Amino acid sequence: MAFSNVWNYCVPLTIWTVACLVRTAHCQTVQAENVTVLEGATAQISCRLNNYDGSIVVIQNPRRQTLFFNGSRALRDERYQLVTFTSRLLRISVANVSVSDEGGFYCQLYTDSTHHQAASLTVLVPPDTPTVEVKQDGVEGGESELTCVSPRSKPAATLKWMRNGREIPGVVQQQEQGKIFSVSSTIRIPVERKDNGAALSCEAFHPALDGPKRIRHYRLDVYFAPTVKIVPPTGILREGDSLSLTCSVTGNPLPLNIQWSKINDTLPERAEISGPTFQISRLSQSHNGTYLCQAQNDYGRAADHYTLLVYENVSVTSAAPPTPSTTPITSLPAIPTSTSTTTTTTFSSNTSTTLLLPSPSPSLPPDARDPGAVVETHSAVPYAVIGGVLALLVFTVICVLIVTIWCSVRQKGSYLTHEASGLDEHGEVQEAFLNGNDASQGKKEYLL
Repeated sequence: MAFSNVWNYCVPLTIWTVACLVRTAHCQTVQAENVTVLEGATAQISCRLNNYDGSIVVIQNPRRQTLFFNGSRALRDERYQLVTFTSRLLRISVANVSVSDEGGFYCQLYTDSTHHQAASLTVLVPPDTPTVEVKQDGVEGGESELTCVSPRSKPAATLKWMRNGREIPGVVQQQEQGKIFSVSSTIRIPVERKDNGAALSCEAFHPALDGPKRIRHYRLDVYFAPTVKIVPPTGILREGDSLSLTCSVTGNPLPLNIQWSKINDTLPERAEISGPTFQISRLSQSHNGTYLCQAQNDYGRAADHYTLLVYENVSVTSAAPPTPSTTPITSLPAIPTSTSTTTTTTFSSNTSTTLLLPSPSPSLPPDARDPGAVVETHSAVPYAVIGGVLALLVFTVICVLIVTIWCSVRQKGSYLTHEASGLDEHGEVQEAFLNGNDASQGKKEYLL
């Protein structure tokens, strides 16, 4: 029973297979080729014919609209053009391909039985250069949130954040709009003042990009409060000089309005302000004081000060005194040991000596006197000679005093000796008188 069923099934199948193989040598067939192109490019759809005998050949688009019928245009759309139609090949072109053209193009051959093949058209949409959106501003000590966006690609692009050759992991999101994808990658990084201007990049990778990848370069923007520093002039300022100060300001954003002021006073009339530059011409001591430079932005303010000291520029010349004892030494101003320098040049007799001595200023403290004032004096007698003469006079006076004292002491001792001798003689007279001697002779003798 089982053998009978197998026989009944296999014999008809074998007969049908042999008949089909005999007919295949004379059968007409059609083959289609799949195509992949970039959006906006031109696609070529090819249908290869086998044993074509002039039967009807039709090509249809994915919407099943007939484009060409046996080589004749059937749809009035100039984007579709017939390229080749032979007994072996039928080829058409589609210009300016879009995503809506994607799908199967049907090659149909009408014979005793209809044969058809579908050529699949795939359209790739490469991403444009991505954009960077700032979701949160980076403030010194905080975090900056940045998002890299590739709004249109097919298939979805791959985004990477890079800094100094290292990848920064981000949170990736995809949104599909029909067959188009929108991709974004968001990062949050802590920032300091030193990070301002740091180089970042967002790179987009895609199968359609055979050449360089799409890269968006970005400079990190970190906001911070300003810093202010006044660049002072060099050297000493005297009356009649000019003052020029420069206020060096940093900050992000950079302060545009820089304010100059004078503490506890108003700015001088001759003051000229041009942005960060402050100038005063023909200085005088009335300009002394502390000047302030201030700058401010949305994240803070800063200031720096400069104390101006204008020294009196005075040259004093005095005539040579007639004698050393009348030299007005006390008329010279005191020399501050902490801030002044003295340069002395001495020449031979009858030459001038120039002393660089500070001139006292009534409006300044004693320790701020000008070390550049010039005092000139003339001397007819060298100071060494004068000193020697004075020393000789003092020595002579001391010697005279010593001799005078010695003589006085010696004279007083002689007087005391004679007085004692006189007392002895007086005793002898009394004794002679008592003894009855001639008193007159004795008295006369002693008087002699």
